[in-house]
Amino acid sequence: MATLYTHADSNTRKTWALLTGFFVFIILLGWLFAYLSGNDAFIFFAVIISFFMSFGSYWWSDKLVLAMTRAVPVEHDKNPELYHIVENLCITAGLPVPKIYIIPETQLNAFATGRDAKHAVVAVTQGLLARLDKKELEGVIAHELSHIGNKDMLLSTVVVILAGVVSIVSNMFFRMSAFGGRNRDNDNKGNLGVILLIVGVLAAILAPIAATLIQLAISRKREFLADASGALLTRYPEGLASALEKISQDATPMRTANTATSHLFISSPFKGKESFNWFTKLFMTHPPVEERIKALRNIK
Repeated sequence: MATLYTHADSNTRKTWALLTGFFVFIILLGWLFAYLSGNDAFIFFAVIISFFMSFGSYWWSDKLVLAMTRAVPVEHDKNPELYHIVENLCITAGLPVPKIYIIPETQLNAFATGRDAKHAVVAVTQGLLARLDKKELEGVIAHELSHIGNKDMLLSTVVVILAGVVSIVSNMFFRMSAFGGRNRDNDNKGNLGVILLIVGVLAAILAPIAATLIQLAISRKREFLADASGALLTRYPEGLASALEKISQDATPMRTANTATSHLFISSPFKGKESFNWFTKLFMTHPPVEERIKALRNIK
């Protein structure tokens, strides 16, 4: 039977599998376009990109996410109540206290990031602090701490970086190959070259889409588990359910909302753009809030 501990171990394995798969994919893409263009520099370029992006996404992706949201650290004496909530829940969860950041936005939202529990960050918006009561805030913080305990934030943060890099690199290789195509050797003009060109074009188009769908599927699945884990942590599912109701009713736009980081938040920062048919659900970063609230209120 799967437990929170086996889920955390599974996320660690998935993270390393993603990093390995990314490394292999970029190298293969580099080899393909090196063959098509007759320029072996593509392979060298692919190895360099793969190494630094894989390493960087593991060590520095949290800093990138914080910078993108313009989050700023908050000191204990500036918001002791928030610190007390985080510290008490960390004691219950058996987690080290993460760094706490405030996002200068009036929208109700929050996220967790970091490569492991010892380097974790919990960020909440000013709007969330202003409009939730203590029980609701505890529910949201417990949800984010559950992401940390389950190692969801590592998986999600790595996925968001790699999905973006796959899109950029695929497009870049395709453009470089197109410009360099006139210099390719005559030996590369046979049927194999045509086939590889088609494969290269398809890879450049489909790889970013596949990476995005993987990112979104992981995001939706982890939200349900974090809701349940957070409710278990507070022993009060209604706190998070009530918070989600307020969050879903908040139509305030987020100025720093970005598709690359939207899946990290407790609720999509793109308000008023949700739709719920089977096809568009594939491209949603979060499950419908109504389904999450219903699941929480069904917890006995």
